[in-house]
Amino acid sequence: MTTYILRRLLIALPTLIAISVVSFIIIQLPRGDYLDRRIQELEEQYGDSSSLEMAEELRQRYGLDKSMPERYISWIVNFVKGDFGQSFRYEVDVNELIWDRIGFTLLISVGSLLFTYIIAIPVGIYSATHQYKFSDHFLTLLSFVGMSIPAFLLALTLMVFTFELFGLPLFGLFSSYYEGAPWTMGKVGDLLQHLWIPIIVLGLNGTAGLMRIMRGNLLDVLGQPFIQTARAKGLKEWIVVVKHAVRLAINPLVSILGMSLPTILSGSAIVSVVLGLPTVGPLLLRSLLDEDIYLAGTLIMLLSILLVVGNLIADIALAWVDPRIRYE
Repeated sequence: MTTYILRRLLIALPTLIAISVVSFIIIQLPRGDYLDRRIQELEEQYGDSSSLEMAEELRQRYGLDKSMPERYISWIVNFVKGDFGQSFRYEVDVNELIWDRIGFTLLISVGSLLFTYIIAIPVGIYSATHQYKFSDHFLTLLSFVGMSIPAFLLALTLMVFTFELFGLPLFGLFSSYYEGAPWTMGKVGDLLQHLWIPIIVLGLNGTAGLMRIMRGNLLDVLGQPFIQTARAKGLKEWIVVVKHAVRLAINPLVSILGMSLPTILSGSAIVSVVLGLPTVGPLLLRSLLDEDIYLAGTLIMLLSILLVVGNLIADIALAWVDPRIRYE
């Protein structure tokens, strides 16, 4: 297993390098750069071009006067050292902008994953063991509805519903009283009060899809000969289902665990804008629009690292739940 993990990490290294190169190039494909738009804004504001000298000084300061390969090499070397550069728009180090947001992003994403799997697996099992009954048709209908409703629309609906019924304006992750306040038990409680909406919104769409996958896999396994043999031996039905059938049917859900995290992270961008969440989604969107190359490149790289780590964890978990898999 150790050899396999090391081999996967070595394979992931060129993958991350390729992602960094492609993303760095794509961010700068539009004509001009951040300072060009900044000059235009200043000219529209002041009616002259007195800011040209200052812009040229900033261009040299941020290294925008260098060629793209030189900028990339300088950025990636500093990235490995933990220096992510300086944001053009916010004029602060990228380190100061991202870590709190990444923490909240991971909290929401992991919470959504747990919500998805805790709900999807039992519901999928129930639907498969009650095939073609009313409950199965009803859950199938709910799953299709859950997959078809956009996450941002569900977020807006839950916000309105919660405010109308309970009078709770659940916008953001904290109430105005706790914004910028030091961490206390009251602030943690306020966070938990606001956290359930983004977790449910981001988790419901994935729950619907995983429920269908679990149902289909379990139905396939229940029709296999070894299940008929277990029933013929007189085993109780719940033992046949839980101990023998579910153990095989759950394997595909474990294997797609690594792909679920980046899906939730990408889907959370629009939801974060709608709900006003301090996550990396709105920050990444703003940095791409502004061509803030160091901020956008850092966020893309960190999300890519999460994808690689998520896939590695999924592979290890699959080997743990499925003894047939051997990594040489």
